[in-house]
Amino acid sequence: MSPRCSREGEMIRSELLQALHRDNPELRAEEIEQVVDIFFDEIAQRLAEGGRVELRGFGAFSTRERQARTGRNPRTGETVEVPAKRVPYFKAGKEIRKRLNEG
Repeated sequence: MSPRCSREGEMIRSELLQALHRDNPELRAEEIEQVVDIFFDEIAQRLAEGGRVELRGFGAFSTRERQARTGRNPRTGETVEVPAKRVPYFKAGKEIRKRLNEG
C-alpha cells in the first residue's frame, strides 16, 4: 500500500492537503486548505446554479436530471415514491482517460 493513500487506490481530503503542502512548502497549511476549500466550493456553487465546470485535460462537472420513479425499500419490500432530482455528473477529459489506460 502506498504511503500517500489511506487505503489502496484512495485519497482522502487530508492526504490531498498533505500532498499539496509537500509540493508547495512555501505555502502555509492554512493557505493550502483555503485554496482547496474555495476550489470545491466554487464547483459546488456553479453546479447548484445549474452550471457546468470544465477543467481542460481533467474533465467536466455538470448535473443530470433524474425523473421521479417508484422504488422499493430493500429492507421491507415496500413501494416508495422517489422524487425527481438533480445529481452531479463527471465526464473525464481526454488526457485523464489516456493516463488511466496507459499501463
